[in-house]
Amino acid sequence: MAWNVLIVLVTVASMELIATLAHKYIMHGWGWGWHRSHHRPRTGWFELNDLYAVVFAVLAIVLIALGTAGLWPLQWIGAGMTAYGAIYFIVHDGLVHKRWPFRYIPRRGYLKRLYTAHRLHHVVKSREECVSFGFLYSPPVEKLQTVLRNRQAKSASPDAAKDPKGAAPVSPREN
Repeated sequence: MAWNVLIVLVTVASMELIATLAHKYIMHGWGWGWHRSHHRPRTGWFELNDLYAVVFAVLAIVLIALGTAGLWPLQWIGAGMTAYGAIYFIVHDGLVHKRWPFRYIPRRGYLKRLYTAHRLHHVVKSREECVSFGFLYSPPVEKLQTVLRNRQAKSASPDAAKDPKGAAPVSPREN
C-alpha cells in the first residue's frame, strides 16, 4: 500500500513538470490551434483547449485499465494523473478562470502568487511572449513582471519594428 501511495504522489509531482513542458512546447507550439481558444474570451461552457483535458483523461483511463489488468504500477500512475487533473480543475479552471461558481480571489500567500502568475501568462497577445507555464507552481511574481516589462520596453524600442514576434502586453482577460 505504501508503494502505491508513493507512486501516486510522485506522479502528481511529475505531472506538474510534464504539464509545464506540454504547456510551453506543445500548447504554445504545434498545438496552438487548440490552445489559442484558452487565450481568447470564452463564449460558452467549453473551449477547444478542453480537448487537452480529454487527451490526458483518456491516457489516465488507459493506464488504470492496464494496471488493473495486471501491469501493477500503471493503475497508480493513472490515479496520480487523475488526482493532478482534479487539482488542476479546481485551481486553474475554478480559481483562476472562474469556470465554476466559486468566486474567490486570493489576497495573499501561495494561491495569490499562483493566481497572479497565471493572470500574467494571459497578459500577452502572442503565444511566444508568455511567461509562467506551470499550473501549480509559478516563479516569483516580481520576476515575471520584470520579464514582461523588459519585453514591453524592447517592443517599444525603434528596433522592435524589425521583430515580427514582438507583442505589446494587454490587460488580462477576465473570464
